[in-house]
Amino acid sequence: MFDTTDELLRQIRLGEDSSLELKNLRYRGTLVAEPRRDDIADEFAAMANSATGVFVFGIDDKTKTIDGIPTDKLDAVETWIREICNDLIKPQLFCRIRKIPVTDEGNAERVLIRVDIPRSLFVHKSPSGYFHRIGSSKREMEPDVLARLFQQRSQARLIRFDEQVVMTAPENALNKTLWGKFKTPLSPDDDAEFLLKLKLLSYDGDGGIFPTVSGVLMAAEKPHEFITNAFIQAVAYRGEERNAAYQLDAKDIVGTLDTQIAAAYQFVERNMQIYAVKEPARRDIPQFAMNAVFEALVNAVAHRDYSIQSSKVRLHLFADRLEVFSPGTITNTMTLDSLPLRQSARNELLASLLARCPLDIGSYTGKREFLMDKRGEGVPIILSESEKLSGRRPEYRLIDNAELLLTIFAAKPPQ
Repeated sequence: MFDTTDELLRQIRLGEDSSLELKNLRYRGTLVAEPRRDDIADEFAAMANSATGVFVFGIDDKTKTIDGIPTDKLDAVETWIREICNDLIKPQLFCRIRKIPVTDEGNAERVLIRVDIPRSLFVHKSPSGYFHRIGSSKREMEPDVLARLFQQRSQARLIRFDEQVVMTAPENALNKTLWGKFKTPLSPDDDAEFLLKLKLLSYDGDGGIFPTVSGVLMAAEKPHEFITNAFIQAVAYRGEERNAAYQLDAKDIVGTLDTQIAAAYQFVERNMQIYAVKEPARRDIPQFAMNAVFEALVNAVAHRDYSIQSSKVRLHLFADRLEVFSPGTITNTMTLDSLPLRQSARNELLASLLARCPLDIGSYTGKREFLMDKRGEGVPIILSESEKLSGRRPEYRLIDNAELLLTIFAAKPPQ
């Protein structure tokens, strides 16, 4: 859409319509003062809920005058837009942000910021509710329209969220050192062909190539820069209370998902207690069964709902238990009781990539060659290994139908 600058300028002269929105900005110091963040979030979500469109910042929508964005404020405006998409729209809206140099009527050079918003596979909620776009304006959706849109999007959502393109990430965000581990002798020699075939890259609606959610999570050096909260928050407490005054260790674990799993495993290993008994030879008793901890971490990052941008995986270590919070409810028709018996992946592409990812945790004693097992043995291992050590069966619990909490109980110190 509007592939060249000339095409975009011609459309700007014609004015706003269902696929074009023009906005001028006002500033207070280095920050954007007008329009309000919530208003822009409503406009972005309305476009994504309706059709592919373009927002152009730096244009007076009434006079079509090119005011541009001051060069010293370009980065601040880009950050402002990115934060709106990440923080105020649910699920997170992936869009493409570009700086476009143009000349105004007086032949002076100006810079515009162009935001390409694709028609989404999801129904997006913004601060004021659910909106769609009619002509050049947004309208709040009536309940029957909203219900119909949810139904249509669920039926049309042939592309899972982990296969959706991340338009804020450039194609070169994927590091060859990171995705090279997935190559085999049968893989295509051409890098782009291989990445497209593996769905680490994909096409957007206009034929552009961008990393997918899975591509960012498995092959970008800093996934959390593109997908907010794509990290593990790990905290170790001295006692049994969630209290900062008793905090022993804390770390935000970032990086690719395989890196996060390894680092979180080592965090637990470093902070848990090891008890020793003589019977008559010395025998070490770990506070937690580390094979179970490993499976819990893999499941947490593989099956969390990455469309929920307000939550991250949380790993909290206490004297009497280990808690792992994973954003999102249980997938499909599964229940808490059926977790040990059934197998269902929210993120099928991510699961397949983790199943091809070599396990590289030096202290791991299990018989696993790759990070993920496709036979559905993870939950049974968590339950049996932990109960064998502590005498208590781990517990799964849903919190507000939005977060899955796994509690693994610690082994008791020997008397």
